[in-house]
Amino acid sequence: MPVAATKLETMKNGPPRARLLDVTRLLRRAGRVATGIDRVEAAYLDHLLQDDVPLFGVARTTLGYALLDRQGMQGFRDRIAGEIPWGSPDALSRASRRLSRDQKQAQADLRRLSVKRCLPQRLGRMLKQKLPAGTVYFNVGHSNLTDRVLHALKHGLEARIVVMIHDTIPLDFPHYQRVGTVDRFARMLEKVRGNSDLILCNSHQTKADVERHMAPNGTVPECIVGLLGVNVATPQPIYMPEGFDQTCPYFVVLGTIEPRKNHVLLLDIWDDLADGERPPQLVICGNRGWNNEIVFGRLDKWSARNGPVFELQGLSDGQVSGLLQGSAGLLFPSHAEGYGLPPLEALALGAPVICSDLPVCRELLGGNAVYADENDRYSWQRNITKLAACWQADKRASQSQMARFVPPSWETHFKQVFRLAL
Repeated sequence: MPVAATKLETMKNGPPRARLLDVTRLLRRAGRVATGIDRVEAAYLDHLLQDDVPLFGVARTTLGYALLDRQGMQGFRDRIAGEIPWGSPDALSRASRRLSRDQKQAQADLRRLSVKRCLPQRLGRMLKQKLPAGTVYFNVGHSNLTDRVLHALKHGLEARIVVMIHDTIPLDFPHYQRVGTVDRFARMLEKVRGNSDLILCNSHQTKADVERHMAPNGTVPECIVGLLGVNVATPQPIYMPEGFDQTCPYFVVLGTIEPRKNHVLLLDIWDDLADGERPPQLVICGNRGWNNEIVFGRLDKWSARNGPVFELQGLSDGQVSGLLQGSAGLLFPSHAEGYGLPPLEALALGAPVICSDLPVCRELLGGNAVYADENDRYSWQRNITKLAACWQADKRASQSQMARFVPPSWETHFKQVFRLAL
C-alpha cells in the first residue's frame, strides 16, 4: 500500500507553529444535543485553549468565513459549553431563513467574536494576512473540507493539514445512509487523501478502513491512531416518565434512532418480554433520525402503553450518566460503528455492557463486555434476562467487576497526536 513520505522530520525542530482549529461543526450544531463527533471537536477546542501556542479558529457561516483569535475562541467555547448565553441574532442572521434561532444567535456571536471576516472567494487572502506560513490546521469534525478551504490552506498559507476521519461507514454500509450522503462522503475522503499531511484515526479498525478506501486512488497520507478520550459527567437525577418502575431493572440504549443502531432487534425482544410478569424496562435515549418510520411508529405505540419501553430525548450528559449508573446495563446492538463512546462511558460508570460483536468493540472493550451477533435475537434476549436477574438479586454485584474499567484518556490522545502533528 503506497504511503506518503511525511514532513515530520523537517517539522519536529523549532518552536511549535501556530494552530488553526476548524469549528464549523460546532457552529452548525449550536443548540442541539452533542453527538460523538461534536464532543471530539469540543475536546480539541478545550485542549488547544490550555496551551500557549498561538491559536486561531475558522468557521464557515452562511455568508462566508469568520476567523477567531485566542480570545474569540475562548468566548466561542464558553458559549458552546453553556457558560455564557448566546447573544441576540444580528441583521445578517435574521435575513437567513434556513437557520434555526440557535444557529442565528451562534453565527451572530461568531461574527462579533471574530478578528476578520471574508466572502468565500477571499478566504485565501484573509488567512495569508492573519496567520503565519506553516500554520497547523486541524479539522476533526468532518465539516468544511472543501476544495476552496483546502486549496487556500495548502497553497496560500502553506499550512500543515491534519484531518481526523471517524469512520468510513457511509461507504461500507450505504444502505443505512441518507440520500446523497455516500457520494458526498466519497468526495470528501478523496479531498482528504489528496491534501492532508496527516490523518488521525480513532481506532485501528478505522485506520485500516481509511487506507483500504484511499489506496486504490493513489498515495495515502500517513495515518495514526489516537483513541478518543472519555469524559464521564457527574451523575444527575432525572424525572422519569409516567409508568416507569424504579424498583424494576432497566436497560439503556444511547444514540440517534436510525437503522444502523438496530433498535428493531431490541423492540422485537421487548415484544416478547412484555408478555411476562414484571418484565425489565428499556430506556431509549436519543433523537429520532432518518429512514426509520416503522421504528418510530412502534415507539409511539409503546409511549401510549406507558412502558416498559420508554423514549427520552434532550438529556444532559449528567442525566445520561445517572441513568447508566443505576441501570442493569447498556445495550449496543449496532450493525456498524466507527468508535462507540456509549459502551466506554457505561463501563466507566460501572454499568455492564452487551454489544454487537464488532471488531472495533473488541478493540476498545476487550473482555469487559458481553458480545452477541447483532442479528442473534436469542443470544441478546438470554443475556438481557441474565443481567436483569443479577440486578434484582444484588444491583452492585452485577457492576463490581466493570467498575474497575479505565477508559481511554484525552491526555494520552493529545500526547500521541501532537508528538506527530507539530
